Amino acid sequence: MAFRSAVVTFPGSNCDRDLAVALEKISGTECIRVWHGDAELPDNLDFIGLPGGFSYGDYLRCGAIASRSPVMQAVIEAANRGVPVFGVCNGFQVLTESGLLPGALLRNSGIRFVCREVSLKVENAQSLFTSGYESGQHIRIPVAHHDGNYHADEETLDRLEGEGRVAFRYAEDVNGSARQIAGVLNAAGNVLGMMPHPERAIENTHGGTDGRALFESAIRGLVGA
Repeated sequence: MAFRSAVVTFPGSNCDRDLAVALEKISGTECIRVWHGDAELPDNLDFIGLPGGFSYGDYLRCGAIASRSPVMQAVIEAANRGVPVFGVCNGFQVLTESGLLPGALLRNSGIRFVCREVSLKVENAQSLFTSGYESGQHIRIPVAHHDGNYHADEETLDRLEGEGRVAFRYAEDVNGSARQIAGVLNAAGNVLGMMPHPERAIENTHGGTDGRALFESAIRGLVGA
């Protein structure tokens, strides 16, 4: 079965090509590019990516306007059918603003843009996206964000922890995120949002390959299904 993926571009996206190239390099198949104003997604998608960037200039809350783009209704419907959806950085913000993931991404606690490689701990190694890692494994992935401070009420945080929906946790204080959360899954496990950029760590020329297993896990799980 050929792997069929798509990456959505919003006005202000600047990591859409990075995400599409990562999917193409690892899957060996072309990634379809989708414009935010499209009312429909291509048929028979196996994977949908929402990239990083500054959609709509980050006016209002980051990701808030993008979450109302025409294509997002189709993304929500696809996610509800079980299609895997991966949102990175601004894509994570769009996922929370659209209600596909709980919580919100706030201004970094230091009120500064953070752009560096950080250490992450893999908390859940049993999801479609993370099965290529070991539980408790420490990996290094780049971050580049100003509003990556993950926030949710204590009841929601307890539920995420109890249901194993915290996928990644910062191994250091990066942005003030509640309980150092760097990435979360939806209840069904087919939607993942994370602030760090695994697509920027898939080959040695990037300075490391720790992000590669995320894409390999998803592609292997979907093609083998």
